[in-house]
Amino acid sequence: MDAEARHARRQRRLGLLYAALGAILFSGKAIIVKLGFRYGADAVTLLALRMVVALPFFVLMGLWAARRATMHLHRRHYLRILVLGSLGYYLASFLDFAGLAYITATLERLILYLTPTLVLLIGWLAFGRRPARLQWIALLVSYLGVGLAFGHDLLAGGEGIVLGSALVFGSALAYALYLAGSGEMVGTVGAVRLTSLCTSVACVLCIGQFLLLRPLSALDLPAEVYWLSLANGTLCTVAPVLLVMFGIAKLGSGTASQIGMLGPVSTIILSLLVLGEPMGAWQVAGTVLVLGGVLLVSRAPVARRAA
Repeated sequence: MDAEARHARRQRRLGLLYAALGAILFSGKAIIVKLGFRYGADAVTLLALRMVVALPFFVLMGLWAARRATMHLHRRHYLRILVLGSLGYYLASFLDFAGLAYITATLERLILYLTPTLVLLIGWLAFGRRPARLQWIALLVSYLGVGLAFGHDLLAGGEGIVLGSALVFGSALAYALYLAGSGEMVGTVGAVRLTSLCTSVACVLCIGQFLLLRPLSALDLPAEVYWLSLANGTLCTVAPVLLVMFGIAKLGSGTASQIGMLGPVSTIILSLLVLGEPMGAWQVAGTVLVLGGVLLVSRAPVARRAA
């Protein structure tokens, strides 16, 4: 029994480590994109370079998952995967990268962290799952927090704050729609297989978008951009996907999602240290409110179906 308890504690510690590292590495994406902008790259190019690096890993992940799968995918599955990949990874990624050209990494991360609240609202509007009272309070707290951070950046000046915030909010909404629509698919296709297929679709679309919208001369960029893209595609894309999956396997989705709250905090620290972005009391208060609201959403009772 003692050996089993020690093994369980060790597995839990590993799960906590995986989930924490995944959240921190995910948060580094915004920092890398902002650095890429400083070297003259644009959102379309940076996104394509990220996906060029990530695509081989996701293809290998998909082949591994397919060999272990017992279910054969049909045409209807591939059509849904095409829609989900276009929405949840391609559109969400593009809007996020585009919005980062206008707003701070901290505000971007806080807006993206509204995704669970958007999933809740989609469940209410589309499926009649009315939020409980505690969840309505959580929504209010979360959006008040984003409002404080948005107000800080707006008052601090800078062009395009409203546009950038709207683009990133669109990214959060696109990913929330992906989550809401992928629930059934995860159960039938499998989480690893579905993620690898959807991300592969997004990679192809992002690379195709670059080839359509940019000349090849747009790749004439400083070497720093390519090193940043290599880190973005591996450390901030593929690695955290795997780490979060490992964390969920050892902890469960509820605990792993709460560990994911390290993401906004690490983004704030990195944006302050690496990018030199200003940090005010409004942003700190907004971060606390957003994290508190999302925690309430994740711990609130399951929403009830409207009569």
